[in-house]
Amino acid sequence: MNQQKEKIDIVYLWVDGADPLWRNKRQHALTQSDDLARQKLARYGDVAGRYRDNQELRFNLRALEKFFPDHGHIYLVTDGQVPSWLNCTAGITLIDHTSIIPSAALPVFDSGHIESYLHHIPRLSEKFIYLNDDVFFGATVHVDDWFGKHGVAVFKEHAQVPDYNTLQKDETALVNASILSKQWLQQRYPSYQHVHRIFAHAPRPMLKQVLIELENEAPELFEQVRQTVFRDWQRPPIVPDLVPRWMLHRGLAHLKDVDYRYVCSGDIDAAQQFASLMTCFGKLAFFCINDTSDNAAWDDPQLIRISASLEQLLPEASRFELRN
Repeated sequence: MNQQKEKIDIVYLWVDGADPLWRNKRQHALTQSDDLARQKLARYGDVAGRYRDNQELRFNLRALEKFFPDHGHIYLVTDGQVPSWLNCTAGITLIDHTSIIPSAALPVFDSGHIESYLHHIPRLSEKFIYLNDDVFFGATVHVDDWFGKHGVAVFKEHAQVPDYNTLQKDETALVNASILSKQWLQQRYPSYQHVHRIFAHAPRPMLKQVLIELENEAPELFEQVRQTVFRDWQRPPIVPDLVPRWMLHRGLAHLKDVDYRYVCSGDIDAAQQFASLMTCFGKLAFFCINDTSDNAAWDDPQLIRISASLEQLLPEASRFELRN
């Protein structure tokens, strides 16, 4: 099949942290965990901002329709939740956790655990792009820029991370994911040279067969991350770091430098970050609006700025929204 004719499926994770039923389930899981398990919680592993819905998915789908209208099927992975505004007849399939994750492992509140099963989604295309709902396309998507002759595109952040040899309780999940990758890859490939940078918060082009191969090559790592309920610093995620590094080492991916923005709602200079995003919108390959306001109240100006900014950038409803 001609590459230009191939449809690239889209996969999202989504949660509504304000849903009372979901909140009760999460609280019950917390009370059932022992002190040791609570001590294993990763930095920022269970703050409200990790689960809060600032309407990112609604605007993400608007960006998808605007910048990548020729995408394939959309799979929305949720814990039995459905956005009230979603038009489920518009090429979207809801994937409940129970359909891809063994019942004995549920409930799960760690995205690293959930995303380790994405390649098990039935009928998922070989090439697909995985997005958290706070990561948006920001300019016209050309498939060859994401799945080209040199493999899939991998985007690194410019800031370096410390050169640790062991997992760190007080570091972020992505830093620990980099440490885990270094340990596994150096043990397996003597020629492997680790780059001490994490990868950008970006849409992640993925190859289903590569994920299947990695699960066969590193079953212990998949088993480890699939033991979490909440984000656990001793069991960091695989998909954001090991997968791209493994593809790079095998020549299945290439590093790509693009202009993007990473906005943190809780930063002291958040207003300037949003202003830069507004100025550059339409010229950025992608952007991320990370809710780092943690346990802020729902009416905090930091949170209102997220949805207000997205409404300004993407005011037109998509076909994925129910009409009033």
